[in-house]
Amino acid sequence: MAQEGNGQKPAVAAAVGENNNITKPKDYCKWVMPLLRLLAFGATVSATLVMALNKQEKTFVVATIGTTPIQATLNAKFQHTPAFVFFVIANGLCSLHNLLMLATCFIGSKYDYKGLRFYVIGILDMINVALISGGASSAAFMGQLGRDGNSHARWNKICDKFDTFCSHGEGAIIVSFIGLLLMIITTAINIIKLKKVQNSGNCAIIP
Repeated sequence: MAQEGNGQKPAVAAAVGENNNITKPKDYCKWVMPLLRLLAFGATVSATLVMALNKQEKTFVVATIGTTPIQATLNAKFQHTPAFVFFVIANGLCSLHNLLMLATCFIGSKYDYKGLRFYVIGILDMINVALISGGASSAAFMGQLGRDGNSHARWNKICDKFDTFCSHGEGAIIVSFIGLLLMIITTAINIIKLKKVQNSGNCAIIP
């Protein structure tokens, strides 16, 4: 009887050790992915709001008749440039995507079917990476054109006149690229972990 009792102790210890090894990856998967998505959501929603609310109005003297100046009031808005409109839409959709993925952290496992949600999440992540990449790149191109102009095409720069509009747009573009970087990291982690999840079943990727 004493030998049987001694024989059970190593088995129990081994089982406890295995449980401890499994717990650490679960904690990692539980907090890292939601944190990355929360940061990406904050970056993209900030870029969306800053660009969507970005506008500036200025009055210029365009001519002088005698001693009377003729003035014209011009507005700079993101709606005037299709690239900025696409930027707002892309970042808004990416923000919505990350918000929905954060919701799946709590209820996603209840509606999972044979791990299918991991593949769906990976596909949606890649779509949003492509979307926000295109939006940020097109907006950056238009921002550079507005700041420096193009002497070959005879396009004049406007940032010397609408400095506030350009500075706010620049900030939104920088934050959007930060969100893009976070989305790339999130997508890479999901792709790397997906095979391990399907093979071992020890660590569930939390989107």
